[in-house]
Amino acid sequence: MEPLANVNGVPMPLSEVRVSALDRGFLFGDAVYEVLRVYGGKPWLEEEHFRRFERSLAAIRIAGVDVGRLRRRMHDTIRAGGFREATVYLQVTRGAAPRGHGFPANVTPLEFLYAQEFHDSYAPARERGTGVVTQPDIRWGRCDIKSTNLLANVLAVQAAKEAGCLEALFYLPDGTLTEGTHTSFFGVLHGTVLTAPNSTDILPGITRGLILSLAARAGVPVREQVLRRDDLAEVSELFLTGTTSEVLPVVSVDGRVVGGGQPGPVTRRLQEAYRQAVREFVGG
Repeated sequence: MEPLANVNGVPMPLSEVRVSALDRGFLFGDAVYEVLRVYGGKPWLEEEHFRRFERSLAAIRIAGVDVGRLRRRMHDTIRAGGFREATVYLQVTRGAAPRGHGFPANVTPLEFLYAQEFHDSYAPARERGTGVVTQPDIRWGRCDIKSTNLLANVLAVQAAKEAGCLEALFYLPDGTLTEGTHTSFFGVLHGTVLTAPNSTDILPGITRGLILSLAARAGVPVREQVLRRDDLAEVSELFLTGTTSEVLPVVSVDGRVVGGGQPGPVTRRLQEAYRQAVREFVGG
């Protein structure tokens, strides 16, 4: 099934989309984005994703976007393509204008989205676990904004790939672990699930928020507290969360085995809680 796009209200195959070379998203990364998972033809955690999208738009001062209209276009695109298991990518740029760093006057934002079938490449790793590497966090100081400025993430993922791993974890100069390049990061220490508190150092992950809620509901102790690289020798379990990765066990970091090299019981419990939440969502 060919991916289906919508550009400023005009539906078309993704392969036919053309964007101006003067678009500020292309020239400056002056844009924000979201990715949603579609289960059974329904966008998962839609309200949460669009609240974060609106927050990102406001944070970089892109005005004039009717987010409700963008949501309707998303639903129309999903229906038109007959997508059942899919992902939707949405991006809004400040628009096209002669190149200059300051905000241009009277520019119209570019509203772009597309839906495509989802092929779950993470499924094997969710069962057996995956390895990660750690990388210095060289990103800008507003990681809480879901901006398209992702060069540091690209370089870190490439380092992970070259090490035979699926993901990289960022760490600050003091050793504080923040998050993955496209995932949120959790550790289990002395039976308690720990994850970095929301700040400008991390993206407020939508799946992260759900897992905190599911853990509390399941009676799993949770605390928003940073882990440092030195703590990795003490944790019994590690896992990542994300829109497409869901709950992904980590069994090694920088080649050092975690939890005996097997996904742990807390991770498995949260994986099942996540799957149950999806089943209820699709069934409802």
